[in-house]
Parts: sequence; C-alpha cells; structure tokens
Amino acid sequence: GERVVDIRAHEKGERFEELPMENFEGHTRAFIKVQDGCDRRCAYCVIPRARGASRSRSEESVVQELTALAAAGYKEVVLSGINLPSYGKDTGTDLVSLIEAAARVEGIERIRLGSLEPDLLSDEAIARMAAVKELCPQFHLSLQSGCTATLRRMRRVYTAEEYARVVEKLRAAFGGFASFTTDVIVGFPGETEDEFAESLAFVCAQKFLKVHVFPYSRRAGTPAADFPGQLTEAQKADRVHRLQTAADEVRGALAREMLGTEDTVLLEKAVSGSLFTGYTRLYLPVAVKAPGAAAGQIVTARLTEWDGERARAEVI
Repeated sequence: GERVVDIRAHEKGERFEELPMENFEGHTRAFIKVQDGCDRRCAYCVIPRARGASRSRSEESVVQELTALAAAGYKEVVLSGINLPSYGKDTGTDLVSLIEAAARVEGIERIRLGSLEPDLLSDEAIARMAAVKELCPQFHLSLQSGCTATLRRMRRVYTAEEYARVVEKLRAAFGGFASFTTDVIVGFPGETEDEFAESLAFVCAQKFLKVHVFPYSRRAGTPAADFPGQLTEAQKADRVHRLQTAADEVRGALAREMLGTEDTVLLEKAVSGSLFTGYTRLYLPVAVKAPGAAAGQIVTARLTEWDGERARAEVI
C-alpha cells in the first residue's frame, strides 16, 4: 500500500525520447511531437522543472514517421512541442527546415503547427514558412496577456506591441489569408482592472479566430505562487467570462466575414449519410455535404452560413 514516486531528474544534454506512432485511432489528422522541454522561466510555469531543457527530435526520425503516416492514409499532420520554435537549436537546424522537409513527404498535403512563441519567429522564418504551400496559414501564437505590464510580471520576453507586429508580419507574408488562435491568462497576481481592460481590448483588436481563456492557477514552486496581489477565484472567474464573451463575439464576426469564400476542408467525422464535420485550412469548423467521400479526404468547399458553432459548406 506504500506510494512510491521514482522520477529521474532531467540532465543537461539528454536526448529527445522518441515515441513514434503510425495510427491515431479515431483521428483523421496525425500529431507528431518533435520537441520537448523549455529553456525559459515564465513566472507561472513549472514546465522547465518538469520537462527539463529544450531538446529536439532528429529530422530524419520525424520524416520516417511522416512517411509511415502518409502510407497509412493521413494527409494532415500537426508538428507539436513544448516550445516548438526552439526546435533544432540543440541540433544545428531549425523549425522551418523541418517544415520544408515534412512538405516533401509524398502524401502529406497539410501541415499545422502547435503553439508558437511569437518572439522566436524571425522575418526570415516567416518568409520561408509562407513559401511552403502545404503549411496551413493558421497560427497559435502564445499571448498570455495583452497588457505589457502584466507580461513583464509574468516574465514573458515580448511586449504587446511586439506581439502585434509579429501578427502583422504573418498576415502580410500570407497575403492576408491567415488566422490566429491564442491562450490568455486572466487574474495573474497584481492584475488591476485597468490592466485587464487593456488586455481585453488588445485581444479583440488582434481578431483571433479562437481564444482559450484561463484563470491564473497557482503552482507551488513557481515564482508567481508567492507574488503579492493574488486575486480571488470569483474575480478570476468574472474576468474569464468577460474576456471569453468578447473573444467569442470576434470569432463570430470573423466567421461571417468568411462566408462566400472557398477553402479546402479535411473531412473528419461522418455525421449522417454524406454530411461530414471538419476544418478548413484556417481552422474554421464546418459541416459539409460530400456525397461519395470518406473521412480523411480533403475537399474544396464554399462557406455558406454560420450557426454560431460551425460554418455550413458546399462541396465545389
């Protein structure tokens, strides 16, 4: 009945632990972890202690798994990691080189990226990514707060203004055909009502297609756990509701702006007969009638209406 915890401490220079997969039961897109760990020290985060230093999977290993996944019928893959843009810094390569290699794998038609740190996306990286036609122009850029004062207390390494410039550069590089999703923490220690209002206004101005809003969660062993100005759970819940409501209104407006446009859709789940749910390249959820098609296929469709949760689409 004794509880035993035996976890080895991470060591500097340790290698990426590979766990390749050739099948994702119930999923039509494949997820490949290519990077682990983090070298940053955000005030609220315990990941560097839990996961160790940043380390990358070899490009050769990733390409081998992608080849196997393509042979198994997967057309869309998601490259993920704890701090994805730091991929390759320990092995002498970079994330964009991996994206370019993935795009050369026969059968892989769409590539998505996991969460990205905005300050690690250089002008050169953005230009090279825009040249990869298989890369979906949808980017999950980690924000955490739209208030620079709050970002400083969080020990993030960019300002709200610098974040906005990265969004502008990505939009320009992809000819305006790009969408953005993000994460935001509300109720961080010391966050005033004015700072929250500043963050809310910034989030709305960036026109995110999807915002995941989280209340600050106190983590033992992190600097922020001992910061003064801890907010109550009721205060945090109120701010989550207000920001999520505002972000969802922006999402609806963006979705309605897309009506009448065409995009490719990965058919993910058959709802009934020829009706499928899926996602466009911009990661807008849709319901589309595709007679004779099967889950896992990619079709071109025109968006016709928005019901508040997903768009209706017609196959072209």
